[in-house]
Amino acid sequence: MKLVRDFHEYQILDMSEGMKLESWNGKELLRPDPQIIWNHKEHPEFWNKIDATYHRSNKGGGSWEVINKKLPSSWQVHYNDLTFNIKLMGFKHTGLFPEQAYNWNMIREKITSANRPVKVLNLFAYTGAASCAAASAGAEVVHVDSSRGMVDWAKENVASSGLSDKPIRFLVDDVVKFVKREIRRGNKYDIILMDPPSFGRGANGEVWDIERDLYPLVELCTEILSDDPILFLINSYTTGLSMTVLENVLSLTVGKKYKGTISSDELGLPMKDSNLILPCGIYARWEK
Repeated sequence: MKLVRDFHEYQILDMSEGMKLESWNGKELLRPDPQIIWNHKEHPEFWNKIDATYHRSNKGGGSWEVINKKLPSSWQVHYNDLTFNIKLMGFKHTGLFPEQAYNWNMIREKITSANRPVKVLNLFAYTGAASCAAASAGAEVVHVDSSRGMVDWAKENVASSGLSDKPIRFLVDDVVKFVKREIRRGNKYDIILMDPPSFGRGANGEVWDIERDLYPLVELCTEILSDDPILFLINSYTTGLSMTVLENVLSLTVGKKYKGTISSDELGLPMKDSNLILPCGIYARWEK
């Protein structure tokens, strides 16, 4: 498991009874997490300082309860030289997945060590943390997401990180349709990143199902990789989809066309002052 230990403005303070208590630059949020099946609190004293709690609904979804009325609607957290805007949003999210800092570091290292111009395509790009990481390392970035709200949020993160002058192109589009158009245009990328949801809808209502659609998308993406690609990364939070499955997808597509190494692992976040680790999704990658 790859652990993120240097995200100092984000910490898991405690975990118990299906809930994780987190500090986001001093703002304490309590959110559900299905991995937390124990009922022991390591630091019960922390549970009296909660700023907001997410409550699940038995009808699906849920809502935030803001306990501290002085909690701002948006605030920032910093990771190295990157700055991200945090907001309470639907389905318990905050707009950032701190465990992905491991991948941000890896992406930056790949770009800086290439010693040449690098073009990056970020698909299902969400609020743009990986786009910020890639741009900060000097890459030209194309950022694609089907949600205009998420793309606007990504633009905020880019501006907050001081990267507005960098070559980042933002598109609100269905990922599959965009890739097919790039094939016709003959555009190529050295790095392709994707963080596909389990289910979703495209910009015009297109339905995405990861079990049905991931393999064909990765297969299409092999047609827009450059002659000398550097990295192909797939992140997943889909329950039941294993790292081996993602490795198999890469092996049958990118691995058949390019020589390189395929690997996978789990991402995790350590709890403050504890030996406990929270598993936080998986990844698989092909790399030169």
